[in-house]
Amino acid sequence: MLDLYCLAWPLLKRLDPEEAHRLAIKALACGLLPNLSRPDPLMLKTLLWGLTFPNPIGLAAGFDKNAEAPDGLFRLGFGFVELGTVTPLPQEGNPKPRLFRLAEDEAVINRMGFNNDGAVAVRSRLVRHKNRSGILGVNLGKNKTTEDAAADYEKGVMLLAPMADYVVVNISSPNTPGLRALQGRDALSALLGRTRSALKTAMPGKSPPLLVKVAPDLEAQDRKDIADVALACAIDGLVVSNTTIARPQSLKSAQCSETGGLSGKPLFVPSTEILADFYRLTAGRLPLIGVGGVASGADAYAKIRAGASLVQVYSALIYKGPMLIERIKSELCHLLRRDGFTRVSEAVGADHR
Repeated sequence: MLDLYCLAWPLLKRLDPEEAHRLAIKALACGLLPNLSRPDPLMLKTLLWGLTFPNPIGLAAGFDKNAEAPDGLFRLGFGFVELGTVTPLPQEGNPKPRLFRLAEDEAVINRMGFNNDGAVAVRSRLVRHKNRSGILGVNLGKNKTTEDAAADYEKGVMLLAPMADYVVVNISSPNTPGLRALQGRDALSALLGRTRSALKTAMPGKSPPLLVKVAPDLEAQDRKDIADVALACAIDGLVVSNTTIARPQSLKSAQCSETGGLSGKPLFVPSTEILADFYRLTAGRLPLIGVGGVASGADAYAKIRAGASLVQVYSALIYKGPMLIERIKSELCHLLRRDGFTRVSEAVGADHR
């Protein structure tokens, strides 16, 4: 399958990036791709929040925004899949073009703007797929024109939390005006208080874990504030990190100056550094999902050693194809064994010891 993808890449890269993405979703939803997943080694099994992840490699939010192809995605070998970002009301997002491949840098810039079908449509799809084959997270956002941001997250939780294994509050996309301001101490504390209350109302018994997705462009004091609020509000974890508005001087692609969030290989180092900082700031008490630039088992292992209990992939799939997931897992097993670990949890935060 990998060779076929490599052969097809010269043709695929000629397609408009957003059109190529739409075709990939359709192929996955229709079951046109073969089942690439294999039984996972026991050492990759990860227990977190009372959930059993068959392996720690997940798909980041942004790929399947509308819950169109979760089963097809699990067939690629992911241990979990995060849907969204979903807003309460449908919205078209920002004007096109809004998605750009930076092939020379193995990177992507997007300014999609939370384009999605809305929470009601996503909920209806999830209701039809109750017998899904893996752990599913739902990433929630606010509509662009909503002034009371917390109200949108409350609505998202009420509609979608009962359908999810975990819920992520996304306050870190650079493509929705004012969204990142919600990462400030006071704003975040108020937002999480209301969101958690809504979660308890939606699911008065056992509610799914509630996580927050943060930006990689935070100053040191902002990171400390977020860590303090997350611990004080008993948030279940952080997703570190979203795309960056920074533009490293090393970028070579002609479209590197496009406005939007940069993801892929150039994000690996800064996102891993901020991940390690959050692990230190929370003293390892808060589970972290590491995202940003993961393209190999070595990348995933570095995130885990920096403090991630789980790792997510997205942009690398564009350049390396669907066989990437099984390769990451195989390489990760090799590295764990090399360093004397018998399971992933033993390696989490190893660089801090």
